Amino acid sequence: QTWTNGINEAAKMALLAWEKETGIELVQINGQRHYGGPPPGWEGSPPPASTEVYIGRLPQDIYENTLIPLFQSVGRLYEFRLMMAFSGLNRGFAYARYASLQDAQRAIATFHRFQLCQGHAIVVCWSTQKRELLVSSLPASLSQQELEARLHMVTEGIHSVTLHTSPGQKQDKLAVLKYKSHRAAALAKKALMEGNLRLGKEVMRVDWLDPQLKKKLQHCKEEPSSSWVQGGKSLAVPRPVAASLSLQNVLECLNLLCWKHCLNTPLFMTRCVQVNPNGWQKFWYRVVIPGDDEPISGFTWVSPDRQGQCKQEKAKMVAALHVLRLLGESLHSQLPAF
Repeated sequence: QTWTNGINEAAKMALLAWEKETGIELVQINGQRHYGGPPPGWEGSPPPASTEVYIGRLPQDIYENTLIPLFQSVGRLYEFRLMMAFSGLNRGFAYARYASLQDAQRAIATFHRFQLCQGHAIVVCWSTQKRELLVSSLPASLSQQELEARLHMVTEGIHSVTLHTSPGQKQDKLAVLKYKSHRAAALAKKALMEGNLRLGKEVMRVDWLDPQLKKKLQHCKEEPSSSWVQGGKSLAVPRPVAASLSLQNVLECLNLLCWKHCLNTPLFMTRCVQVNPNGWQKFWYRVVIPGDDEPISGFTWVSPDRQGQCKQEKAKMVAALHVLRLLGESLHSQLPAF
């Protein structure tokens, strides 16, 4: 475990001593520090998601050596997750998943408005299992295929993606992302916000999906999957099943589009320019199409430790999709109006 800048050093040292004394193992991944899931000695299936409670308004200098024994005092914990900031302080909230519904109810009854320390009454309530995110400020030219491909590269656990015309801004689009679990959705929200992902001129906004907006969108027709069509022949990127959209598929579509319009094969350059503490890598990319005066360049964040595709390939995929979209727009604008 790497601590940052000596902030809250005494509490951090106390936590390390507690881990050593108890033999408890804490694992930090993507801004969350985990205990259990399952804990040592657990037998049988995991408890249902409904046994999880939300713990809010935590003092940021308090860690698991205080919180886990406290919440274990009313029932058996299956999992405890403390949200962490880069500084090493906690982010003020955590989740405790109990072995039974009765234990979770007891935790809420015992610890809601509990004075954890002077002037700090914590909030303990049922965890809301939100699984849907709203992504807005997306460009009108964005296709379903490009959006899904980018999301699969930086998040995991996607169940479905639907693209809509923005009700308030007709020139923009918005998307509803449904994930397989609340945890996957929460991790995706954090990754998309901290990755500063751009799919157009504006940085896209990511929020939990509001129930009222969800009802409104359900009455609207979803956007059909788009494609680049030239000369009466569709050059659509195949719609990915899970993360099946491959770099080879995208490059084949891009090369075919260039060939049809008498352009040479694009040349790609990628370089890692930044790595954040969670292992995310920021790549710069440039694509040159011989014969074209202006290269296309940009930046993208690539997620850590995803199997089956190296980070350079993921950056190249983003660059290829960017060029494919811009080239399709440019060629479309040159078509005569009828």
